[in-house]
Parts: sequence; structure tokens; C-alpha cells
Amino acid sequence: MNMISLQSTKSYRRGSALLAVLWLIAVLAFAVVTAVKLLSFDLDVADSQVNGFRARQAAEMGIAVGCNPVVKRDDPILQLGGDDGASFQVLIRSEGERFNINHLLQVSNDKNLLKEIFIHWGIDEDVSQEIADALKDWIDSNDDTELNGAEKAYYEDLGRINQPFNRPFYSLDEMRLVKGMELVEQVKPDWQDWFTVWSSGGLDINEADAEKISIAAECNLEDADGLVEIVRGPDGVRGTEDDAPFQNLGSGQDGQSVFDLLRVPEFYAPVVTPRLAVNDSTTRIESTGTAGSTKRKIVLVVRNRTGKPAILEKTEEVIP
Repeated sequence: MNMISLQSTKSYRRGSALLAVLWLIAVLAFAVVTAVKLLSFDLDVADSQVNGFRARQAAEMGIAVGCNPVVKRDDPILQLGGDDGASFQVLIRSEGERFNINHLLQVSNDKNLLKEIFIHWGIDEDVSQEIADALKDWIDSNDDTELNGAEKAYYEDLGRINQPFNRPFYSLDEMRLVKGMELVEQVKPDWQDWFTVWSSGGLDINEADAEKISIAAECNLEDADGLVEIVRGPDGVRGTEDDAPFQNLGSGQDGQSVFDLLRVPEFYAPVVTPRLAVNDSTTRIESTGTAGSTKRKIVLVVRNRTGKPAILEKTEEVIP
């Protein structure tokens, strides 16, 4: 019995030692895997930082190219790749292709157009009127509330002091602070693509798309499409040599004015005229730099790009 007991004890000890060794191997293996993952993560972070720097450099190069007044909007140099794998792509667009929110509210006092834009996006007519009134209250210099607007008392009830600002919008981000704009954000997440604070005034018919022109002129989309086709020329591409831009609103192709082409009634022309413009001098230059899988985008808004340029705004963003 003693011999059997002794053998059992030795077997138990060997089994325990083997189990301990296996546990130790498992712990070491886990530690190695963790270390490898951490090292891989650190390498990815370092690689991302390096590529982010290179992508930003490429974007800056694109901005420099786009700012050159001799570079045309369809110039091949606006897409360029370097020997190091970094590249940039530049878009040159007119800021006049967007509605200037300050012009609408202060210069032309055109809340009706804002209301029509919101309705076009699918917002209820009464709610659209409320949002337009609130936008007007935000930029006017008095504390008198529009019929369905919002002044100081409304924002104070929300715990927001010193609002509204009672001045023009300095950026589109400020529009988000206005009563009702949270609904606009839900219905139209890209609403900022429709507005600007930098253009010279009305919507540039030589630059805007047919959808915006049809809303501004309150005309059929087909008529607005026809106007855009004339501007683009035979090749159908905007920003090329065969473009036929209008030089004013009163006269155009074959003696027809912009209002004739859009079939705007003569009696309604005074309402539409402040909404439209030609040859806006404000340019938006968007440069996207790429290095590996990393992208950086720089947007520069410039006035008088082909003359004495003045930088109005510069923003940077990381593109997922």
C-alpha cells in the first residue's frame, strides 16, 4: 500500500508540474500575441501619422496649383501623383453656385426663397416659414420678433445667453444655432452645400446647377436645364473653352435674356432679379491629398483669383 501511495503521489506531482508548464506556456503565448498586436498598432499609428503629414503636404501643393490664375478648371495638372506615392486632386469651383444666406436675409430680404428651399427639401410649409423667420431674427439688428421667429427670450429659455447674435453669419456653422435648423440637418444633411457667406451676392447662373436655378427663378426644371446646357457649350462640360457664359441677365443667346429662357413672366422679373447674378468673382478651391490610404482635404475660398487674390477662408479636414 505504501508503494502504491508513493507512486500515486509522484504521478500527481508530475501532473501538477505539467499543468503548471502548460499554463505558463499559455500565459507567455498570450503575452507574445499582445506584444505583437501592440507593436502592430504602434506601427499603424506611426504609419498613419507619416501618411497624414504626406497627404497634407500633397493637399497644400494642390492648393498652390489651384491658386495659380493661369490654371484652368479642366487643366490636367489639377490631378497629379508624385514619385513617393502621394498625390493630389483639385477642384476649382465658383462660390456663386451657392445661395448667399446673408444676401438673402439682409440685402434682398427674401425669406420667401428660403422658405421655398426648405419646402423643396420636404419640410412642412408652416415649419419652413418658422425657420426662415428665425434666420431673419438671428441676423437683424433689433429685438423685434418676426411673426414665427425667435429672439432673445426664446434662446434664454434654452439656457443660451447673448443669442441671437444680431449680425450677419460669419460662417455656416453659426446657422446651426438657429431655431429649427436641427430639423433641416435631419432632412438635408448636406444643406451646407447649398449655402455660403462668401459669394458676392445672388446665385450665379453660369455656375449653379439647374435645381438651384429652378428654385431661385421659380421656373420649370427643364427650362433651368436648358439654360445650364447653353452655358456648358457643345461639350456639355462646365469650365472648358467652349463655354458660353452669360455676361448679364438682360441679354443672352440669340437675343434672349435669362428671363426669356427661364420663362419668367415680365411682372415677376423684379422679384427674381436680386436672386440671380453672373460671373461671381469668389472661387472655392478644394484640394484632396492622398498618401497610402490616408487622405487630407484643404478648402480655400479666394476672391479675385485671377486678379489680386484675397483669402477669405481656409479649412482642413480628415477624410475617412
